[in-house]
Amino acid sequence: MFSDSERVHYAKAQLAEVVCQLRFPSILRIAAAEPADFQERIRATYPRYSRIVEKQQPKLVPTPRGVQKQEQPDVINHQFLSEDGLRRVNLTSGFISLATGAYTSWEDFARALDEVLAHCIEVYRPAYFERIGLRYINIFSRRALELENVPFSDLFQPAYLGLLGEDDVPEAAFRQASQDVELALPNGCRVKLHAGPGLARKNGVEDKEVKFILDQDLYLAGKTELPRAASVLNALHLHAGRILRGAITPQLHEAMEPQ
Repeated sequence: MFSDSERVHYAKAQLAEVVCQLRFPSILRIAAAEPADFQERIRATYPRYSRIVEKQQPKLVPTPRGVQKQEQPDVINHQFLSEDGLRRVNLTSGFISLATGAYTSWEDFARALDEVLAHCIEVYRPAYFERIGLRYINIFSRRALELENVPFSDLFQPAYLGLLGEDDVPEAAFRQASQDVELALPNGCRVKLHAGPGLARKNGVEDKEVKFILDQDLYLAGKTELPRAASVLNALHLHAGRILRGAITPQLHEAMEPQ
């Protein structure tokens, strides 16, 4: 399921989005006032700002009169976009995140994250991180890789295929064949893994090509002091690479043109 093969860069990488989120104990100042100081520090790189109000589901609370719905306050999500819209920073009273749909390398992403995180720490001084997460969403298109007539069973290892890997059932017979698992990783890390075929959306429009989705949500939960965040993120990144290489066959590896 995992591979310790040498790290490579793919010319035809199938990454749809990479997201890093760092949660911290609630900072009321972020919800109470517009983040003008923070915006000024990142505005040259992320000039497009929007304020999003996220409605929260009510909690069910036991009372002497039975279970009652308890309304929850709205979450104010401050969003900052790069001019081309390819990178996105989100800030709430409980987390900071960076996402991109144009991932080039871990080094470039880490540099951008480091800059945003440094400004967040400078302005808001979170006490520590409660959860550090790194998510890689790969959406493999056989059409884009010129593998249209190749079954998924030739492109992905059996552990990631489930029943889709059975020889006596044609691929077209499956309406759904994905699997969702959660695994413990070394050093307290964990991963929530989704793998299987599906239809993806782009700009709100559903693509008719059936693609294979490999969604890795890697994280470390629990108190993490601020200076340790970089090493945790590097560890999560390495785990993600091992999972990806362990999921694909040599044929898919070559089709993505490793460099």
